[in-house]
Amino acid sequence: MSKRKFIRATYLIVIVDLKEIYLENQKVSIITPSYKSKKFIKQTIESVLAQTYQNWEMIIVDDMSPDNSNEIIENYIKKDNRIKLIKLNKNSGPAVARNKAIKESKGRYIAFLDADDQWFPQKLEKQITFMKVNNYAFTYTFYSQINEEGEIQGNPIHPPLKLSYTDMLKMNRIGCLTAIYDSKFLGKVYMPFIQKRQDYGLWLKILKQEKYAYCLAENLALYRIHSNSISRNKIELIKYHYTLFRKHEKLSVYKSIYYIIYNIFITLNKIKNT
Repeated sequence: MSKRKFIRATYLIVIVDLKEIYLENQKVSIITPSYKSKKFIKQTIESVLAQTYQNWEMIIVDDMSPDNSNEIIENYIKKDNRIKLIKLNKNSGPAVARNKAIKESKGRYIAFLDADDQWFPQKLEKQITFMKVNNYAFTYTFYSQINEEGEIQGNPIHPPLKLSYTDMLKMNRIGCLTAIYDSKFLGKVYMPFIQKRQDYGLWLKILKQEKYAYCLAENLALYRIHSNSISRNKIELIKYHYTLFRKHEKLSVYKSIYYIIYNIFITLNKIKNT
């Protein structure tokens, strides 16, 4: 090979490598646990495929689901290799499933979308731009609630535009399906191993590193409410909050009870004003 051809070939290799590095540095890894999701997983995947921001991978982790949801997922994988399926060898709960996906993720940005929720088409494009322009490491958005038939319930949820660790102790104001964090700045941050409120625990973890989480004030997602959802059992919620505050956040008994009461007060006030 001549010297000129060698230099040209080396140049092309470097350009290709730099392009790959750039693309990986902009990629969004979408974290999706799956259990008994056959009814809604198609809508969830379709909402990802419809994104105007196309540099993503969707990592779906099957938590030993007894239905045929894997068959649906695998049909999509045949059409688009950005969708990946990981199968756990035992039912372990959403925290384990999400953490497995985070561990296997290749993207810079870590986003969360449960197997029954949906995004609007410009969700990723608008939110990643918002993060880049403002140099934000942790962001969230407005969202709406829908029932099992896909009907919108009430007004969109408008969380505060900026949240600190202390703000979040008072109440979880960040919808899991709206959150994105930048692993380039924060590293890979994992959810605590608790049955419920793992996302809440993750946000608190991040806000110990990052002073604030910032809200993109646009409604960009649809959160599905189920009639038998455990989050509707208020007594159980109190137990999960207490475990989170005492065991994982290492708060005193007094502070744990204080923030649980504060949480209940805000919730009741919201109900009163709706």
